[in-house]
Amino acid sequence: MKKGILGKKLGMTQIYDETGTRVPVTVIEVGPCRVLAVRMLAKDGYSAIQLGFGSRKAKNTTKAVRGQVRAGGLEDTPPAVIREVRLDNDADLKVGDVLKADVFQKGDNVDVTGVTKGRGFQGVVRRWRFAGGRASHGGGWVRRGGSIGMKVHPGRTLPGQRMGGHMGNTNRTVQNLHIVDVRLADDVILVYGAVPGPTGGTVMVRSAVKK
Repeated sequence: MKKGILGKKLGMTQIYDETGTRVPVTVIEVGPCRVLAVRMLAKDGYSAIQLGFGSRKAKNTTKAVRGQVRAGGLEDTPPAVIREVRLDNDADLKVGDVLKADVFQKGDNVDVTGVTKGRGFQGVVRRWRFAGGRASHGGGWVRRGGSIGMKVHPGRTLPGQRMGGHMGNTNRTVQNLHIVDVRLADDVILVYGAVPGPTGGTVMVRSAVKK
């Protein structure tokens, strides 16, 4: 059955497994996430749970959000992030339940979604890894992209041409990451490898769709 939870990326570190091999891991603080709504297949047409993570001041939220989280008992301290997690079947949960790190177990495979770091406006060398021009013997286009169009036919730049532009700050999902350890006392999971986003960024951890 599919599972999911919201969390915060705390950064990367390394641990040693049973054989003494050093393993690079990302530490993710998952939960506590309050269940705000439960979507049923018969009533809503699909199965999902709506989760709230973090907190913010009530005065900084809209009246609609405060009404949305009232059933979960969070009207005075609304969650900072509200997301839905799609499920295969109707969940055996009710509004107000709290999900923590025990949602997943050691050895599970997960997909982690986050917002990548914003890089601002970047040229083709950094954004698309172009080689650029030569740096000697009269080369005047060291970090430029070169020609982008044609002479007569079709006489225009084709759509999809890789050029300089905004880089980063977009949703990305890293699939099939392996959970090395689950530490219930700290509500954290250790995931093998790197996940998108900066330290302190919000991520969604879901069951791997390809496993």
